[in-house]
Amino acid sequence: MKKMKVYLDRKQSQSYEICIGYDILDRIAMMIANSRIAARYVIVTDDCVRPLYGETLLSHLTKMGVKADLIAFPTGERSKNFQSVLDLSGKLLDLGVDRKSALIALGGGVAGDLTGFVASIYMRGLPCIQVPTTLVAQVDSSIGGKTAIDLPQGKNLLGTFYQPAGVFMDIKCLESLPETEYLNGLAELVKYGIIDGEALFQQLEGGVDSIRSRNRQFLGKIIHTACTIKKGIVEMDEREQGLRRILNFGHTLGHALEAASGYRLSHGNAVAVGMIAAAQLSQTLYGLHGEDRERIEGLMALLGLACRIPKDITTEDILSRLRRDKKKEGDTIHFVMLKKIGLPFVNGGVPDDLLRKTIEGLRG
Repeated sequence: MKKMKVYLDRKQSQSYEICIGYDILDRIAMMIANSRIAARYVIVTDDCVRPLYGETLLSHLTKMGVKADLIAFPTGERSKNFQSVLDLSGKLLDLGVDRKSALIALGGGVAGDLTGFVASIYMRGLPCIQVPTTLVAQVDSSIGGKTAIDLPQGKNLLGTFYQPAGVFMDIKCLESLPETEYLNGLAELVKYGIIDGEALFQQLEGGVDSIRSRNRQFLGKIIHTACTIKKGIVEMDEREQGLRRILNFGHTLGHALEAASGYRLSHGNAVAVGMIAAAQLSQTLYGLHGEDRERIEGLMALLGLACRIPKDITTEDILSRLRRDKKKEGDTIHFVMLKKIGLPFVNGGVPDDLLRKTIEGLRG
């Protein structure tokens, strides 16, 4: 099992440990029990993860003498809303959960975001432990303390910065992931390869077969690398005031596509198209080499990620969602661009006509 520590400004939040291993649910329970951060724990998960890992983790905790309960919510992005916050909070109250309790977010990005958000506001804050079971949650959303729920107008528009008390990853959980969920995580891995450097991108290009076959050893190395990258960025910019914004590469347009599709388009495919669009814009505006753009598009295709926008999503709806992006400043929608692979930066906006032309050119 590999461990790393996220060190943050202690005036704002506590540092915490990230643990990565294979088939370690029992050890995760032991580490939670030994941490003694709470007198009782409540596992929050969805209806799909509950029978896969929820009952097992609950059993491990109970056997160790830990007072623990489990509550679940309907699977899917559509549960990431304020009604779910109210429902989960009501269940916590019914259980008698108080300030000496902690929540355990077990599942993918929705479970992590939703549970983290509830933890940040329930009785003005409970400790939250992240146990991500999907690739996208393990390499991205479980680390860094971002919590959020969606509004009808767009994704992640209500949220908090609330660092977890710990992050525990069992790579074995990836073996049960449906292909769509696995692809969501692959998009995030490609993002790290694009923003971090040529070496990681080349490793992804050369490891396509290992990635598609879910090779345990290769995945373990890549996940550890991705977590190390995000850890370093979060430590330097916890609240996304500067450097951390590069982690949004492909996500500005990607989130708009997700919302415009009514979340029928998966996160990974939406972000993949967003990254392709960002690469095209970077070539037009900032001279990104055409070979780099082609390599980015080629890797997406080899991994089975979407490269085009579905025809039933209108350009006007996408643009409307973009105008509500939570990261915009006034009328300026900031995009993460590239000078080359491994050299990202945040630009001061994209001309409307070029943005529209790029979206239209990516239609399937």
